[in-house]
Amino acid sequence: MNGNFIKNLFVWFIIFASLMGAYQILSEGKRTSNEIQYSEFLKRVNNGEVIDVEIRGNQINGEYIGMTGETSSFKTYGPVGDDLLNKMTERKVNFTFLSTEESGFFAFLINWAPMIILILLMVFFIKQLQAGGRGAMSFGKSRAKMISKEDNKKTFDDVAGVDEAKEEVQEIVEFLRNPKKFTSLGGRIPKGILLVGSPGTGKTLLAKAIAGEAGVPFFIISGSDFVEMFVGVGASRVRDLFAQAKKNSPCIIFVDELDAVGRHRGAGLGGGHDEREQTLNQLLVEMDGFEAAQGIIVMAATNRPDVLDPAILRPGRFDRQVVVPKPDVKGREDILKVHTKNVPLEENVDLQIVARSTPGFSGADLENLVNESAIKAARESHKKINMNDIEFAKDKVVMGSERKSLVISDHERKVTAYHEAGHALVAKLTPGTDPVHKVTIIPRGMALGLTMQLPIEDKYMLSRDYLLKSINILLAGRAAEEIIFNERTTGAGNDLERATEIAKKMVTEWGMSEKVGPIRLAKKEGAVFLGKEMASGADHSEATSIEVDNEIKNIITNANTEAFDLLKQNEKHLHDLANLLLEKEVVDSKELDELLGLTAPDTPDDNGSGEKSAEKNNDSSWQGINPETTTAFTDVNKNK
Repeated sequence: MNGNFIKNLFVWFIIFASLMGAYQILSEGKRTSNEIQYSEFLKRVNNGEVIDVEIRGNQINGEYIGMTGETSSFKTYGPVGDDLLNKMTERKVNFTFLSTEESGFFAFLINWAPMIILILLMVFFIKQLQAGGRGAMSFGKSRAKMISKEDNKKTFDDVAGVDEAKEEVQEIVEFLRNPKKFTSLGGRIPKGILLVGSPGTGKTLLAKAIAGEAGVPFFIISGSDFVEMFVGVGASRVRDLFAQAKKNSPCIIFVDELDAVGRHRGAGLGGGHDEREQTLNQLLVEMDGFEAAQGIIVMAATNRPDVLDPAILRPGRFDRQVVVPKPDVKGREDILKVHTKNVPLEENVDLQIVARSTPGFSGADLENLVNESAIKAARESHKKINMNDIEFAKDKVVMGSERKSLVISDHERKVTAYHEAGHALVAKLTPGTDPVHKVTIIPRGMALGLTMQLPIEDKYMLSRDYLLKSINILLAGRAAEEIIFNERTTGAGNDLERATEIAKKMVTEWGMSEKVGPIRLAKKEGAVFLGKEMASGADHSEATSIEVDNEIKNIITNANTEAFDLLKQNEKHLHDLANLLLEKEVVDSKELDELLGLTAPDTPDDNGSGEKSAEKNNDSSWQGINPETTTAFTDVNKNK
């Protein structure tokens, strides 16, 4: 019998004794509230005040009339002889004898019913706690779920698009399989591996694949599962987790969302006594303290490595940071192959084209794309998924569902058509921009229309010329409205916001302004809850701020003028494209090329139909989409 069991048993005994004592006190108070002495009972009988009596053995219950004329109940104990019965008969007292044989059981129920109910409630409470896999007093037990090597079927074959990350963790698998290979040369396997990447990139899947390849138990827990409202519970759960891991070593502990428990210390209002910080301190000790944890590899995942405490990132704890990025074109194609392995596809489905038309998609996004395609195919009773199903699913994932029920006036619909025609025309007539994939005035999500651009290849850095052309495209919708209707609408609100943000970063962060110079003026802000400064504050003079504002204004103004002039020179094409949109609602890249009389080069179009796109990006510095600056499609006339 272990100490925890004895401690819990003792605690429940104290609780039970306390409840018993409270019940006895309450029962005693109730019992003495209407009990009188036997002599007083005889006196009241002689005075003719008693009107009704029930006799059970030597217990006498009854009612009497008080001095105020009110009837009151009483209880007393004493002998019941012939003299008492004769007196009650003379005084015309109604008396009844009750059997003493059945009194025991019913008295027990009446007297102990509240206590029985309390016991049943207590048992029910205990069962409810145990139903969740926890004892009544085991708040400090770890909530980690252990996946045995028999239950974990994930391998590296199930992970695609992160080849570099798989290679980096491959030696972890080899160490767990054959530790002597490393220890014989004096080597030490990293104690902790931190997987860093955007949401949906497959960090948890990679950790499961490592455990599956190594054939060892896998403990998985979320960072938020450590911390509770009770002080000391988080640290206790960390100790219990590592105690379980030592019993099952070699094994892997995986902590998902590590930033929930591993943030900078000294940031909370509780200082060093904060519950979260106690949990973090215990985790630091368990990973690299006086007692070494042999055969235990701790893995964790986060998309906020910047907020983690430096102590948890030092060698001996999380020795390595493995970046799990969003996949490139080849990675997206490999991920699609994994997710479509058991999905029937038509012969016209080219996963390479789908991969190229989904820049910025994570593994989770691609899985959702395949799932939405399957749902669309099943809804239309297709036996296999075709390219149209995938195209529909892609538009739904990227742009949102169609809002066919939205009622729009003819004038607003016409304004939207010219707005989107302006975006598409400037994007098409400006060399070095991303090809226009599709233009639509069908409302999707919060937008009344969309102009979608898809890059030919992924971009990882952007040039100044590319950014200026992107601003031109963003402002082209508003310019088209001014040319045709001589008015400005709120539909360009999001376009102006994004264009201003790009121009601001060009001047203050990327040093792309000749007047301001190659300096960084923007200062990263830190949240007060992370123990950093509360606000960024200006670290430059007021004159510099004025110069920055003027430079941002000049970039926006010049871009707006260029877009306006380009559309004015091609006003006929603007009318033709707007009328085509009003007629068909959706115009793809091939129809746009035919309308403008352009010849497609050798690059296949992104719509999967095998056509050619009109523009090709020849600048080697434009290789992908930077999500910090722009997106794969130009935003649109927002729904007011």
